[in-house]
Amino acid sequence: MNSRSLKKKLETVGVYLIWIVATIITLFPIYWMFVVSARSRVELFGSASLIQTTFFAENYTKPLFDPTFQKYMLNSIIVATSNAILVAILSLLATYALSRWKLKGSDNIFFWTITNRMAPPAAFLLPMFLLYTRVFKVGDYSLFDTRIGLILVYCVFNLPFAIWLMKGIMDGIPVELDEAAVVDGASTWTVLYKIIVPLAAPGLAITAILSWVFAWNEYLFAASLTSVEARTITTGLAEFVTVTGTNWGEMAAVAVLSLLPALFFLTLVQKYIVMGLTFGAVKE
Repeated sequence: MNSRSLKKKLETVGVYLIWIVATIITLFPIYWMFVVSARSRVELFGSASLIQTTFFAENYTKPLFDPTFQKYMLNSIIVATSNAILVAILSLLATYALSRWKLKGSDNIFFWTITNRMAPPAAFLLPMFLLYTRVFKVGDYSLFDTRIGLILVYCVFNLPFAIWLMKGIMDGIPVELDEAAVVDGASTWTVLYKIIVPLAAPGLAITAILSWVFAWNEYLFAASLTSVEARTITTGLAEFVTVTGTNWGEMAAVAVLSLLPALFFLTLVQKYIVMGLTFGAVKE
């Protein structure tokens, strides 16, 4: 074996070792969360072993059959899914207008939308709270502590990112396809439905799943703009911290359960993720 071949093999082994170490570092917190969720309170504070041989099912069954946490999980699913669908539709329409209609100042509009993502979310917290509790209020009804309120506020932050992502995808679709369809008598909506949507499907999929994950994991606005009815699973985790102590086992169990819907959605669209992120990146 010559030195060149040996060097190439050593580089390959080194790359694999780096990936293995990175994978362990990434997945170990999730593994440890599962270990904590599988231990009773006595085991949790009495053992520091990394290997778990028993399973304390009560940590899962108690919150799983609790109507309060069932409501929190349902709220999270409804809010995240509705936000993902709304953001995908609005970003498609916005980027189609910016890419095809050549609006005056479209580049400035595109830059302005993405600047909303640059500010820290905490800067919007007080204005949004006042808007939801005082300005957008009709009689006894307001957007505070409502699912629609959370959906709209998540759109404020997810839509700029979605437009930025979809803009490159839309620019990668040849405009000649639109023109040929129009010559054949297709309307704008027909062009969108028959041509743009099928070609942009990978981008729409990754846009929707990223928006879904952002909304599912968000805590700050969910904790500040809800109180009882619209609380999500992320804010529900804080209820395990009480004046008498923290129930780490049930908190970890609920955290594990909250991972399952995200894993399910990611599994559904995993084949579109790389395709959507690289669509339109290379042009002739």
